[in-house]
Amino acid sequence: MFILKQLRRKKNLSQTDFAKEIGVSLRTIQLYEKENANIPIKKLRKIADFFELSIAELYIRELNEIENGYDQRKAFSHHGNICYPLENGKFMVMAPLILLAHHKEYVQKLAKGKIPKSQQIGFIVELLEDNAYVAFEVMGDSMDDGTGASIPSGAIVLARKLSVEEWTTRSDNLLQKAVISIHKDRIMCKLFDGFDTDGKHLRLANLNMSPEYQDFTVPSSEVMAMFKVIKKQF
Repeated sequence: MFILKQLRRKKNLSQTDFAKEIGVSLRTIQLYEKENANIPIKKLRKIADFFELSIAELYIRELNEIENGYDQRKAFSHHGNICYPLENGKFMVMAPLILLAHHKEYVQKLAKGKIPKSQQIGFIVELLEDNAYVAFEVMGDSMDDGTGASIPSGAIVLARKLSVEEWTTRSDNLLQKAVISIHKDRIMCKLFDGFDTDGKHLRLANLNMSPEYQDFTVPSSEVMAMFKVIKKQF
């Protein structure tokens, strides 16, 4: 993030000093200060706290820095998300961040057909796909099996909203893919495992094979919305 360099200099900190404050190596700080840096959410929170900013404020300053100081690249709206073109054909997508504490409120407003307002978080993506992006905080260990595919507790995932047709009539494209499913009483992060033979019940699976995490089915009629996980930060 370009803005980190500006904020660091205002505090008269060298990269070495900043690295010590954040608890990372000098090389890591050098990477963080690049435009396309994908900073883990835990470190991003620590950096934001260090500069007495929220994560959203940090990204807003970064986007202003990009737009006003680097090639005059202009933001544009994509299905309600504000996006910024970056180098190498990539994009920074600003997405609503739905933290665990706000899951219930998000479900309630969605049920009423309202678009919940929330703070924003930025993700760098290689491709902009159809439909809106939303970021969710994931809690629990059911999707953590210790592999690279894991989504550990506390992770923030960027997810693209799917049309009803995408997760029903074309469900094969989603098989064994991580999804965020919105239900009347909760938000879950699971593996999409298709439908039962009756076609009315959706199968949801876990990555963690521990006996305490059992795969299950839910009536598809109770699924309010489905999102495909695109990226994750932790």
